[in-house]
Amino acid sequence: MSLSLLLDEDSQAKYLVNLLRVAGHDVLTVNEADLMSREDSAVLDYARIQERVLLTRNCSDFQELHQANPVHPGILAVFQDPNPVKNMSYQAIIQAIANLEAANYAIENQFVILNQWNY
Repeated sequence: MSLSLLLDEDSQAKYLVNLLRVAGHDVLTVNEADLMSREDSAVLDYARIQERVLLTRNCSDFQELHQANPVHPGILAVFQDPNPVKNMSYQAIIQAIANLEAANYAIENQFVILNQWNY
């Protein structure tokens, strides 16, 4: 299974984009969608309209948007730790998404913390 993803500004590193595409995902960045510097609500609305799962590191803002309106294709959140050594690598993000898929986890309308799927 592959996902249609929209990568938020904080998650659109070229290396991550390439890894996701190699893994078979349909990836669109906010830069490619001409959404740079737009409000988070506009980014999530675009993800809804385009039926794309949003991948972000801006967890608190998107968690609030999810709580206000949980109808969306899904939000994959990568929490950052003050200690950079504890942060997820790009490969760990790919593996966490693969673990979600292997578990047949229903992402739609969910705020999914990818860190919890990193094993």
